[in-house]
Amino acid sequence: MTAPVAIHFRETDVEALAGHAGRIAVLLPEGGALDTGAKRLDRAMKGALSRYAASPAFGKLKAGEGADLGYPAGLAAEAVQVIRLDRKASVEDARKAGAAIGKTLTEAGALVLAGNHPRAAEIALGLALRAYDFTAHKTAEPKLLGEVTFMVAKPEAVAAEARPMAALAEGVFFTRDLINEPANVLTTYDFAARLAAMHELGLDVEILEEEELVKLGMGALVAVGMGSESPSKVVVMQWNGGGDEPPLALVGKGVVFDTGGISIKPAGGMEEMTMDMGGAGVVAGVMRTLALRGAKANVVGIVGLVENMPDGRAQRPGDVVRSMKGDTIEVINTDAEGRLVLADVLWYAQDRFKPSGVIDLATLTGAIIIGLGHENAGVFSNNDAFAGAFLKAAKAEGEGAWRMPMGAAYDAKLKSRIADMMNVGGRPGGAITAAQFLARFIQDGMPWIHLDIAGVALPPSETALAPKGASGWGVMALNRLIQDGYEPADKG
Repeated sequence: MTAPVAIHFRETDVEALAGHAGRIAVLLPEGGALDTGAKRLDRAMKGALSRYAASPAFGKLKAGEGADLGYPAGLAAEAVQVIRLDRKASVEDARKAGAAIGKTLTEAGALVLAGNHPRAAEIALGLALRAYDFTAHKTAEPKLLGEVTFMVAKPEAVAAEARPMAALAEGVFFTRDLINEPANVLTTYDFAARLAAMHELGLDVEILEEEELVKLGMGALVAVGMGSESPSKVVVMQWNGGGDEPPLALVGKGVVFDTGGISIKPAGGMEEMTMDMGGAGVVAGVMRTLALRGAKANVVGIVGLVENMPDGRAQRPGDVVRSMKGDTIEVINTDAEGRLVLADVLWYAQDRFKPSGVIDLATLTGAIIIGLGHENAGVFSNNDAFAGAFLKAAKAEGEGAWRMPMGAAYDAKLKSRIADMMNVGGRPGGAITAAQFLARFIQDGMPWIHLDIAGVALPPSETALAPKGASGWGVMALNRLIQDGYEPADKG
């Protein structure tokens, strides 16, 4: 997988500044006051830093933004990057500042003069996340980014604070890699193998093959993959770090490629359907993060891996399939396949693990993009407290999420003439009727959240913390939810 850039923390060494050949980043607050390290840097630059700090150009910078002073006199550095960031900066602005450094990082690496800034660890996380680059399929030798050294007043304390954030960055990178991979590489076989390899991190990983899925009665899930040469699979990942409590269950849609099946999609943009396993990718990234940081919680991640292809064996519009729950579903549109996958995996998760709550993630509907654009995921829930806890976690991590309505009027649109339900309810309120469909596979009294991430998993342009491509949305929010709600302070 793509490895985050190496970041080290050490005491401020002003003597090392003059000879550093890479980039140097320095943090200045509003007003441009220079701390001890910045003053020494300014002397080496013959006053250029203080002159810039007093200039109108610096005053125009927003929090977390930076500007380069190229090839400064008196230094070997290729540039000094001046970042505007107050000591009382928000987490969001601190990560934005780190991202400004990470975006411009080169093979020569960087020194970051962070001094005693209280957000140094958050700056490092933002740097690591933005320095991501997916180069697995480029024939040119990839340019490896140089190491980054944060010069701070208390390096051991900052390193300890940054350690779980490094695990989080690796989880985000794992998700991004999975979503960015083409479908001829990330088959159901390959996806399952990558998840199985996380056994080395302490996860208990189990792969359920197609024959077992048939025996379990997962007729809805299996029907989706009937037209593919890649067999359908379900992968179960367990992290048991929280004693005897029932686990939180994370369920992910893992359609490794979605042609739409017999209800085939238009050709334009179909290449992006490699991202239709985004929900499963997020679940995998969260599970990796929990293992790497040794989370004191019980979490089970279950993903349904299928490929939706047109073939002589593929399911047809008008087919009726039977779910693991026992309900029958009339397939009106074979491009509404993700909810069929989730229906069986959701039921399996509840039936086997009796979780304390269930969260499913899926690139489920285009309708959610029409409603919320690429800034927010759609949040649907049957439990106000559970939804509120997630929304709080998402806000804390700067990951956009917006709660959507549900109700019986939408549910009525799924009524079928020949089966218990249809798999679509028409264009109006399409994201909501999809959630209503999934709600039928949630047991009475089970707290549940459905996250429609179609708009945020692969946004059309770069974001504050990611280059163009997969964003890794959801790994940070779910990790925060687990950290705040499932790891009580008396557990460590």
